[in-house]
Amino acid sequence: MNILVGRDLEATGCCLKHRQQIALGFFPVASWLPAYRFKEWILSDIVSGINTGLVAVLQGLAFALLVDVPANHGLYAAFFPVLVYFIFGTSRHISVGPFPVLSLMVGGVVDRLVPDDSTGNGTSTNSSAIDEKRVMVAASVTFLSGVFQLLLGILQFGFVVIYLSQSLISGFTTAAAVHVVVSQLKFMLQLSVPGYNKPLGIIYTLESIFSQITETNIADLVTSLIVLLVVFVVKEMNDRYKAKLPTPIPIELLVTVLAALISYFANFEEKYNVAVVGELEQGFQAPVAPDAGILQKCVGDGISIAIVGFAVGFSVAKVYSIKYDYPIDSNQELIAFGLGNIVGGSFKGFASSTALSRSGVQESTGGKTQIAGILSAAIVLIVILAIGFLLAPLQKSVLASLALGNLKGMLMQFKQVGILWRKDKYDCIIWVVTFLAAVFLGLDIGLATAMAFQLLTVVIRSQIPSCTVLANVGRSNIYRNRKDYKDIYEPEGVKIFRCSSPIFFANSEFFREKLITAVGFNPQRILRKRNKALRKVRKMLKKGELQVTPTLKEFVRINIDIYIAGLLEKLERCAFFDEEIQPSMFFLTIHDAVLHILLKKDVASSPELKLAEVTLQFSSFATLVPLHS
Repeated sequence: MNILVGRDLEATGCCLKHRQQIALGFFPVASWLPAYRFKEWILSDIVSGINTGLVAVLQGLAFALLVDVPANHGLYAAFFPVLVYFIFGTSRHISVGPFPVLSLMVGGVVDRLVPDDSTGNGTSTNSSAIDEKRVMVAASVTFLSGVFQLLLGILQFGFVVIYLSQSLISGFTTAAAVHVVVSQLKFMLQLSVPGYNKPLGIIYTLESIFSQITETNIADLVTSLIVLLVVFVVKEMNDRYKAKLPTPIPIELLVTVLAALISYFANFEEKYNVAVVGELEQGFQAPVAPDAGILQKCVGDGISIAIVGFAVGFSVAKVYSIKYDYPIDSNQELIAFGLGNIVGGSFKGFASSTALSRSGVQESTGGKTQIAGILSAAIVLIVILAIGFLLAPLQKSVLASLALGNLKGMLMQFKQVGILWRKDKYDCIIWVVTFLAAVFLGLDIGLATAMAFQLLTVVIRSQIPSCTVLANVGRSNIYRNRKDYKDIYEPEGVKIFRCSSPIFFANSEFFREKLITAVGFNPQRILRKRNKALRKVRKMLKKGELQVTPTLKEFVRINIDIYIAGLLEKLERCAFFDEEIQPSMFFLTIHDAVLHILLKKDVASSPELKLAEVTLQFSSFATLVPLHS
């Protein structure tokens, strides 16, 4: 009885421990917060939180222009997701909140479902009603994207991020940056430009802008250009002298304060008819349920926003986790982002992820944990509840310029095209196709097109692998493509053939043709000629005792020895060997196989017997192979 009780207690203890692990996994804050080094980290987190909070306020207001909703909703998007991520997120350094690419994607849905007043003379009442509808669309699609992220996280689908290659993400975000630039021109020039969320929409937008170019508000244009110039110059100084500066110069904050003061005291709104932010609603609005009718119309958009938001957020989080050596959980990140968007959408915010520049501020100013994130949310809260009215005279053209000022990193990704072309032409082509598709077809259709094209390249890579003939370089144990080097050594009667992709049913014929080309003759043709010359062989063929087969065995039957480097254990499990294909043909490295061949040739002293020998090397790093262990 005592033993049974002991077992029950042990089982109960294991069960409790398992439940604790599940709880800590679902609530990561419970694991890192008790271990918080208060004396060492609190000051750094305070400084980081204040700096990040100020940037979050300005980016929230600026990115609200991309969504085409009132500016105060950008503050909601910068507040609620941070609170959720503090509890459920696994990264200590990223700053959660609005991201320009996601804001533009949400804005595309808003413009499609609630287009501008075509009459051009809408009253303030009509404008208010349109704004309310747009807020509802943005909140609903945000809520839907959060639901998709949450479900993917619960179902352990965090691995989906590996299907979005870095070249695809880079090309997509660069295209999104181009869309952001075009979308902000109407605020910089103060023109009435409708949204075109359809293929070639960017062309129609530019056409509309240039057709009204003579109606540009000069005051807004001059203000935008000055702000852009100042922001770019100071940001360049921050990058160049970041080792010497204790903290980056908060140029966005300085420009915003100065621009608001000048606009207020110079009375820009009345004198020059500039567009200003206007009175921001103080406090929070009551949470709302998503509109079912809207949800039905934007399912595809919700999936796209969910995937892009997670891919970008996880990529940034992974960079910091590697830099500071702590683990992050892709599935838990999906849950954190999903819950953040669900809560944010319920309180009339819009989709959130992480902005690279804002996360950079949080990390570079000394942020150690998500305590800095909570303090940044506190800064946003102060603006929402108390001092938002100070931003009322701020020109919208200033916010547009600030939004463009945060795109430098994404626009500079154009440099990657040349680098990718030298490293991997397939990745370069994926980048270009993704960029062009996202620019001209729109972000949603462009993303789907890019993913389909990337899948196609995977199929092509596996079906048409790169095959080369190798040679010894510098009389060492190094073997490289013989076309790339001058000082090479090729043992007489030896061909070293390399296939960069493992062999399976879809590429076996291609592999066979390349191998025959590399060797210089067709073993089947030689075998057929020999069969014609040997009467005995003909009789054996008639009796069925000898057959011509399409496998590697063709070389064995005309006295060509085959040696293969690698894959022995996997091939044994696959029952690959028979009487003619023996394990003795396999070697650990190419050099081992070549040394064996040379030794064998020395032993075979008979001058009449000259064997042609072929060494095959299969790529050890290839994927999607039945022969790869």
